Amino acid sequence: MIDSLLLTVVKVLTFQAGQPLTNASGFFFTRDGRLFLVTSRHVVYDESSNHFPDTIRIALHVDQENVARLTDFEIPLYRNGKSVWRQGNDTAGVIDIAMIELEPSALPAKPTYCAFSADHLPGDMKVEVGSKLLIVGVPLGFQDTLHQLPVARHAIVSSCFDLRFQGQGYFLTDARMHRGMSGAPVVMRATASGDQQRELPWVLLGVHSARLDVGTRDFTVDEGLGLNCAWFADALLPLSENV
Repeated sequence: MIDSLLLTVVKVLTFQAGQPLTNASGFFFTRDGRLFLVTSRHVVYDESSNHFPDTIRIALHVDQENVARLTDFEIPLYRNGKSVWRQGNDTAGVIDIAMIELEPSALPAKPTYCAFSADHLPGDMKVEVGSKLLIVGVPLGFQDTLHQLPVARHAIVSSCFDLRFQGQGYFLTDARMHRGMSGAPVVMRATASGDQQRELPWVLLGVHSARLDVGTRDFTVDEGLGLNCAWFADALLPLSENV
């Protein structure tokens, strides 16, 4: 049996005019019968690095009996000259989350995946600093290449979860992260008795965005902070509203 958490995550490959650009992480989210792919906004559009892909590609499992059977699924990022992803802003600016609604008719027959939903969001749950987390994705594009399954990294909550760090829409995690993890889900094991019994017994706290560094760090003396930004997952609710 495959852990359901691993089936929520896919590698996201970006392309421009057919040329490969980068790889990142993404995960599935469902609401009111609609299916979304979630990743970081800078994966699909990033002015600071002149990163403007026109297509992304993911691999979908298509055989419950043989997890090594997959098919590539391409998602154009523009339709009729307009971007297809949903993004949002808050009082501090752009939220580094992008959501793309997937058309059921375009998906391969009987895709095998698991998806988070609004029921997996923390709500009023108390999340303490130091709480143990997992961040699941494809660091440097690394994964189980035969089965196209991601890997999990240990993390902890490093800032007050009840406060937006420095007024931004994210909290901090302490974990060893690499390029390719942008868009990975940040999760905590469910503790409520009912939640532990469901197919996906995890609480979705955030979406990993990037490593955090200090501009004054001496690169020859000081190690990196090892801290990362994770955007609060409750931003997925307004982004997934029916429009």
